[in-house]
Amino acid sequence: MFRKLGLVLAFAVLCTGFFFAGDAENASAQSTAPKPTATPSATPPPIVDDEVLKIDTEVVNVLFTAQDRNRRLLTSLTQSDIRLLEDGVPQELSAFTRQVDLPLSLSILIDVSVSQQRTLPDEKDAAISFLESVVRPSKDEVAVLSFTGETTLEQDMTNNLTRLRRAIENVKFVPPSGYIGGGVVVGGSVPGTPPISGRNQGIQGSTAIWDAIWVTSREVLGAAPERTRRAIILLTDGQNTSGQKRLDDAVDAAVRSEAIIYSVGIGDSFYGGVDKGTLNKVSERTGGRAFFPRDENELRQAFKQIEEEMRSQYLLAYEPSNQNRDGSFRKIEIQLVNPALKDQKIKLTHRQGYFAKSDNKK
Repeated sequence: MFRKLGLVLAFAVLCTGFFFAGDAENASAQSTAPKPTATPSATPPPIVDDEVLKIDTEVVNVLFTAQDRNRRLLTSLTQSDIRLLEDGVPQELSAFTRQVDLPLSLSILIDVSVSQQRTLPDEKDAAISFLESVVRPSKDEVAVLSFTGETTLEQDMTNNLTRLRRAIENVKFVPPSGYIGGGVVVGGSVPGTPPISGRNQGIQGSTAIWDAIWVTSREVLGAAPERTRRAIILLTDGQNTSGQKRLDDAVDAAVRSEAIIYSVGIGDSFYGGVDKGTLNKVSERTGGRAFFPRDENELRQAFKQIEEEMRSQYLLAYEPSNQNRDGSFRKIEIQLVNPALKDQKIKLTHRQGYFAKSDNKK
């Protein structure tokens, strides 16, 4: 099994098997301890009777966006324009609404490996501007994490913009041991606390993207309050070079926490550029989108588009016709049934499925 990261998270880990977590701990709680590295969760607490009553009937919530062929967001769809299928079977919707007011739990996940050295300052500036525009302190909360071969919690969930701004400003490029600049490494090994897998420690300038998403989904967003939109803004070149988790593990963790991943693919051509295919895959499977800015202006535009999408979402809710509590993955498909909209080549973006609850308690 996995080794715990050496440093301890500065927040209480909540881990349940439900889609809606309980109340989160105070999002503004702070610690003066050293920056913690994210840690896999402990064994979930036993389910109590009142929790069992709440989940006798499963309700699935699905966020989606609609765009025309020119990527313009559509905000005028009605329930009669679409239908939802689970594993190919049409489902009866219990709710359909434009969703712009739900609280947001957001994690900014920043690659600080050697390949990001030149682009990191612009990324930080754009991320700060994004938060100042998007976050509503009365409703929303944000966490900031950085990663190389390990993931570090720079700022726990908070609605305090000053703390968030400071956390992003303090994010620094992490050179491998022996790095002298210009991509040149002279001997040595990567020091520090072993991440999820100690194998990462021996890899120069390692980047464990999937470990970072996995830990963020489970330990940070997994503890978000119920009735909350969850999202990850992933700033990286998509070049995963180490780690114990695979892309599928990262996607599964995000789906279980109902987190949408928006990838901002930015990197240095000296280190192989950006892996667009991988970032498209991890984003699309969670209902998000990948952006590939070529300069500072396009980077800011990417954040602007993410903001617009988050303000233009629809929320569907339904009780699955398949009420088997077997823990299986259920495929979701939202289809247009309005002929006029189908002719316009409207694209619907949503997560590709969910995991059913399970009565099998291990």
